[in-house]
Amino acid sequence: MAEKLLILTLVAVSAYAFWRRFGTVFHTIMASRKDASFHLAPLGPRVWDFFWEVICQAKVIRERPLPGLAHAFVFWGFCAFALVTLNHFALGMGIPFLHPDHGLLGPFYFALAFAFSLVVAVSITGLAIRRLVVRPKWLGAKVSWESGLIALLILTLMVTFAADYWQRPASASAYARSLWWLHTLALLVFLPLVPHTKHLHLLLSPATVFLSRGGFSRIPPLDGDEDFGLDTGKDVTQLVALQAYSCVECGRCQEHCPAHNTGKLLNPKEIALGFRGYLNEHGAGAEQPLIGVHLSEEAVFQCTTCGACEYQCPVGIEHVPLIVGLRRGAVNTGKWEDEYGGQLFLKLERNGNPLGMAALERDKFLQKNALPLFDGTQEYCLWLGCMGSYDPKGREIVLALVEVLRYLGVTYGVLKKEKCTGDSARRLGNDLAFQQLAEFNMGQLKTAKVKKLLSICPHCVRTIGEDWKELGAEFEIEHHSVFLARHQAQLPGAGGSIGKVVYHDPCYLGRYQDVYDEPRAVISAGGTLVEPGRARERSFCCGAGGGLVFLGEETGSRVSHERARELADTGADVVAAACPFCNTMFQDALSAVRPEGAPQLLDVAQIAAARLPRIQS
Repeated sequence: MAEKLLILTLVAVSAYAFWRRFGTVFHTIMASRKDASFHLAPLGPRVWDFFWEVICQAKVIRERPLPGLAHAFVFWGFCAFALVTLNHFALGMGIPFLHPDHGLLGPFYFALAFAFSLVVAVSITGLAIRRLVVRPKWLGAKVSWESGLIALLILTLMVTFAADYWQRPASASAYARSLWWLHTLALLVFLPLVPHTKHLHLLLSPATVFLSRGGFSRIPPLDGDEDFGLDTGKDVTQLVALQAYSCVECGRCQEHCPAHNTGKLLNPKEIALGFRGYLNEHGAGAEQPLIGVHLSEEAVFQCTTCGACEYQCPVGIEHVPLIVGLRRGAVNTGKWEDEYGGQLFLKLERNGNPLGMAALERDKFLQKNALPLFDGTQEYCLWLGCMGSYDPKGREIVLALVEVLRYLGVTYGVLKKEKCTGDSARRLGNDLAFQQLAEFNMGQLKTAKVKKLLSICPHCVRTIGEDWKELGAEFEIEHHSVFLARHQAQLPGAGGSIGKVVYHDPCYLGRYQDVYDEPRAVISAGGTLVEPGRARERSFCCGAGGGLVFLGEETGSRVSHERARELADTGADVVAAACPFCNTMFQDALSAVRPEGAPQLLDVAQIAAARLPRIQS
């Protein structure tokens, strides 16, 4: 009886110590502002994501196979040990419901748990060596004592269980009782440590994955006229707080962030931890500004919104909406004072494009190249975008695509008036400018009775196809690489190959829209495709996204130079792009990193057009 009372007392103390911290975190999350735009429906994709990313640990394994598999085994082991742990304490109270040698379920379940104990012991030892000895740089310079202690406790749990199982049935021996108590104490110490460390993600990350906003880097709409973004603690929503406390500090986001990798202040991991630090210090609903001690304005405006961080995150943190939310808070309240940003917003307001060009220049381009106006009878409305309307290289891409359209006999037309989609304004946090631009364009498209759009710009495709939905728009828009891939069979053979071609995956085409194979199909028909070191989902940003192409000089080294060097190092004759912004960034970057013998820079539309008989106009 005395031993049972001791067990109950220790369990109560451990549970109290656990809840004292976890209860505070839970209260902070629940006391935060509700996400007005959040909806559970449809449930199907949420259930699938939960099964695939949490139960199967697919994302953890896919992005870092060896340590990911070790982590998965630890997770699966803990799932397997849930029933064993309950039975363990029931045994201490004299009422076990499973026995390793009796019954139908007991022998099988304990044998399975024994196998997992061995695998988990090896896995946690490997993970501990990696974190405490090998120390990949993205884990940070400071060695985490709690990580070492947690690893030791997990190892202790596995070893004591395996030893006890192996020496059965001598369950009444002093050795067996010692193993039981050692296992018990490890559990009772482990429980209250979890909410005090990064291992809190064990409890929160399943909910974070299940309760994501749905869709990649989806920026939530503002909640009424009083919502200006993430400005103070009162603006922090339950989802933001949940994600902040879910960060496991694994450094995957940091490892793949183009800003961090080129010497800039931004570290996506520190964004999540910054929110956590703010909430720990001020709690939910505080009136202190978010940007300050825990979150840096400079870092927030260095993000290219490439989404590499969010794609890599194994616990469901949506970094881009967090960063855009902070930008909104700074821009919509007038706190962001940046010369280039101010000029950009002024150009968008006065000229309707971020280049500050007069609409007359676009009209001249249309007339010179006999581009027909959309009258409702053509199959496609060709959306030129800012780069296709005003940038010389962007115009070359448009004309190459027009060549292909004419060869295929596909009818098209362009709008008489067209402004920027609002992509750069949206990503920089200027919701008013975004809305005004979007509503103007939506009016033009509705008046022209446009049904299908075709665009050379992945940013336009994303903004029109996703962001405009917030304003009630429903337009079908397709990227030109997808169109070209679908019509490959109708184009003539390549004739003379253009040589080795390395393809750069644009962030807003790849990670944002999952388009990887189509541009490669176009390229392979005109040349020999080679891949850079980082490709497809792991592609490295060109540095243009998030409105940064229109802002001032970068600190640190240039993102575009880093990527251009990687592309040029493949030895390819041609660098292929499928985004006019990428094309713009690489024009100077390739010449800078390869002053002599820089590869030629072409869009996939130009590669496709090169296959056509040159009599085409």
